[in-house]
Amino acid sequence: MASRTVEITNETGLHTRPGNEFVTMAKTFEAKVEVENESGKKVKGTSLLKLLSLGIKKGAKVTVHADGSDADDAVEKLADLLANLRD
Repeated sequence: MASRTVEITNETGLHTRPGNEFVTMAKTFEAKVEVENESGKKVKGTSLLKLLSLGIKKGAKVTVHADGSDADDAVEKLADLLANLRD
């Protein structure tokens, strides 16, 4: 299993458009992807509704977890996407 924690710097946090971008990318990996918020709640990274339920705002630290054959690649690309969100 691979994981990486990043801080959200986007002024509006993680909302529908960038969330959809994350989910679309997460679905391209064979690894099982999960996202965890600061309070320890983990959700499937391939579900937009679950991802949005985390309420990720600017300044929040989130951890991307992946388990599978391409876990390292998944975590690297998805964590970079979250760290560099732009509206």
